[in-house]
Amino acid sequence: MTQWIRAAAAASLLVLAPVGAAMAQAFPSKPLKVVVGFAPGGNLDVTARILAEAMSKTLGQPIVVENRPGAGGVIGNDAVAKSPPDGYTLVATTTAVTIVSPLMVPTSPYTAANFSPVGVMQLTPLLVEVPVASPYADFKSYLAAVRAKPGTVSVAHSGNGTSNHVALLLIQDALKVKFNIVPYKGSGPALIDTIGGQVDSIVDQLSSSLPQVKAGKLRPLAVGSRTRLADLPNVPTLEEEGMKGFEAVTASMLLAPAQTPPAVLKALNVALNKALADPAVAKKLHDLGAVLRPTSVEEAERFLKDEEAKLTALAKTGVLKSD
Repeated sequence: MTQWIRAAAAASLLVLAPVGAAMAQAFPSKPLKVVVGFAPGGNLDVTARILAEAMSKTLGQPIVVENRPGAGGVIGNDAVAKSPPDGYTLVATTTAVTIVSPLMVPTSPYTAANFSPVGVMQLTPLLVEVPVASPYADFKSYLAAVRAKPGTVSVAHSGNGTSNHVALLLIQDALKVKFNIVPYKGSGPALIDTIGGQVDSIVDQLSSSLPQVKAGKLRPLAVGSRTRLADLPNVPTLEEEGMKGFEAVTASMLLAPAQTPPAVLKALNVALNKALADPAVAKKLHDLGAVLRPTSVEEAERFLKDEEAKLTALAKTGVLKSD
């Protein structure tokens, strides 16, 4: 009898295996949706739309981008975290929304564990900048002033919990210095006050700052990318300025609900990376200030876990606050 049961079980597995494979091969069999937790027209929204259009050609199904703005991206993330884990509902988001928001709000409706990464869409380098009339000609003179006058050199950022804010806190921690940190509600007003000299400096994204740099209104002192930028070849990286292994970027990722089948994640990852390899797509993203670093599903998982570990350690110091 035992042998008969074993034989029956083995036969069942042989029957089920092709069925499972067929289901994986059938994905996707209907249109997909990518949720963006911000209003239309922003960097993340434009990136999602560029990639959705390109990915749909590989997947053979339309991909609809749905904007669900509110609570700094939390509403969009929460909606996808609660969606069926079948790969048909994804979120285009940032590590700040996915990791930092839950660390700052104890009642957050989700954590990073509620998502399965598909891949990294793009990295947007952050810059340390000063007004063009600033006395600080380079990062060394700027840092010397910060060290000489702890807590007095003001630095603007686009809002508490944003990647710009987090990068500033990480720079402060790595250099063992004290800035006078000034939060704003968005990059726009922060840039206006920096250009006008109301604050001494700013940490901001390349995408929003580059036009001001090219217009001669801001002076970039250092970039947060691993290598120098083609748009700013004469500006050193923070690593070149002595911050070994340091990287300050806004990472945009494509995430699925947790427990999404590996075969589905793989299919989505292949489509994403094929889109990123398309020269026309790459140019559009570069024009937005993006650095492309395609990842496998496994690499994206490691990236998200590494970011979570780093930011959790930062949160324990008490510097991440919601107000």
